[in-house]
Amino acid sequence: MVQVIKKNNQLQDVLIDKRVGFVPTMGALHEGHMSLVEESAKRGLFTVVSIFVNPTQFNNKEDFELYPTHLERDVAMLEKTGCDIIYTPQKDQIYPEDLVMEVYDHEFYPVDSVLEGKHRPGHFKGVAQVVHRLFEIVKPQYAFFGEKDYQQLAIIRLLCKKLSLPIEIIGMPTIREKNGLAMSSRNERLSEAQKEKATLLYKSLCYAAESFATKQPQEIKDSIEKHFSSDDEWELEYFEMVNPDTFETIDSNATKHARALVAATLGKVRLIDNMKVTSHEV
Repeated sequence: MVQVIKKNNQLQDVLIDKRVGFVPTMGALHEGHMSLVEESAKRGLFTVVSIFVNPTQFNNKEDFELYPTHLERDVAMLEKTGCDIIYTPQKDQIYPEDLVMEVYDHEFYPVDSVLEGKHRPGHFKGVAQVVHRLFEIVKPQYAFFGEKDYQQLAIIRLLCKKLSLPIEIIGMPTIREKNGLAMSSRNERLSEAQKEKATLLYKSLCYAAESFATKQPQEIKDSIEKHFSSDDEWELEYFEMVNPDTFETIDSNATKHARALVAATLGKVRLIDNMKVTSHEV
C-alpha cells in the first residue's frame, strides 16, 4: 500500500539511498499525471508524488480558491500505479517562517516574459520557488513533467541549469480525452457542453500544424482568432507560434520547427494547450 507522508523529515528518512523519480502535482489527478508516475515506475525508480496547491503561483485569488481538491480520490488513483510515496505537506513544510525565499526576477528572460509570463504576472516566479523548494526537500535524481505546460517545463529546465541541480528533467507527451481536449484538473470546472466546446483549442492547434507548410504564421493566427471571436463565451488570451527553445515569435513558415501555444478562457475557466509544428520538409 502506498505510504502518505506529510512531514519533510519523515520523507527524507525514507528516501535515504533511494534512486528517486519525482512527480510534483497540485492534486485533482487525472490520466496525464498517471502517465508521469507510470514512466517513473517503469524506469525502476522509487517514485514520489507530491500534492500541494501552491499559493505563490496563482495571480488570480479566485482561481486559487476554486482549484479542485480530491485527496482521497487522488490517493486511490495512485495506489493503482507504481507510486511509492505520496507527499502531502502543509504550507509550513514548504514555506517555513525562517525560509529565505529566492526572488527569481528576470532570471529566465526571455522565456518568462511572454505568453504565460506576460498574461500571468508572477506565475513563473511562484513556480520556480515551489519547484526549487520541492527539489530541496525530495532531492530526486529524476523529475517528470507534462508537456501540456510547455512553457513551465522550459522554466524548470532553466531553473535546474541556473542552480546546477543534478536532476534530469523528463518531459512527457500531453494526454488527451478522446475528443482531443488536453487533460487538466481545471476541466472539472467545465460543464459537459463546455468540455465539447473546449476542443476548439485542440482543433486550432491541429489547424496550425496542418497549415504551417502552406500558410504564414500571421495568416494562421488571424484565422484562429476569428474562430474564437465568433463565440461570446470564449476570450482568447493568445495564440502564438514560437521558437521552441527561445519562445520568440516566428513570423515565417520558413522555420522548420515551431511550437504553437494557445490560452483562452471559456466561461470562467482558463485553459491552455500547445502542439509541436514542423514543416513538411523535415
